[in-house]
Amino acid sequence: MATDTSDPIVPDDKDWTWVLHERCGECGFTAADVDPRQIGATVRDLLPRYVSALHRDDVRVRPEPTVWSTLEYSAHVRDVFRIFGGRLELMLAHEDPLFENWDQDATALADRYDLQDPAVVAEELVASGEATAAAFEAVGDDEWERTGRRSNGSFFTVRTLGQYFLHDVVHHLHDVHA
Repeated sequence: MATDTSDPIVPDDKDWTWVLHERCGECGFTAADVDPRQIGATVRDLLPRYVSALHRDDVRVRPEPTVWSTLEYSAHVRDVFRIFGGRLELMLAHEDPLFENWDQDATALADRYDLQDPAVVAEELVASGEATAAAFEAVGDDEWERTGRRSNGSFFTVRTLGQYFLHDVVHHLHDVHA
């Protein structure tokens, strides 16, 4: 059933960093099992599934009024690639940087994820995914333990940032049933 995408989404205020230590009960992903040297290859393997999902006839349909559509989730993942690519760059260039806060829900509203062109989102998602995959592949063996922090105090190494990031990408494929 098609739903009006103007219905409000309840902001997700959970601290998802727990996925670094526990298996995600929703998507089954276990971040701690990820070899960080495989992050780039895994991202590249997942990109075609997002592109395929963005070509479905129901791409704009929300399964429930307060659950993002495939288009909205995919636009979010495109931005996840961009944000985490930037955070990785900061961690490699600076000692223990503090990341700017990113309110994903405010971004979804401000950028009107629900009204974006699925073909454009697919192109941008692939481009940003490829760039972030390449950035993780370029991490040197001596750089995986470099640190960075989120504005809420969550601490990451390059390795755990990559594992946390990859959970987001995998989890949202689960959300869009792709």
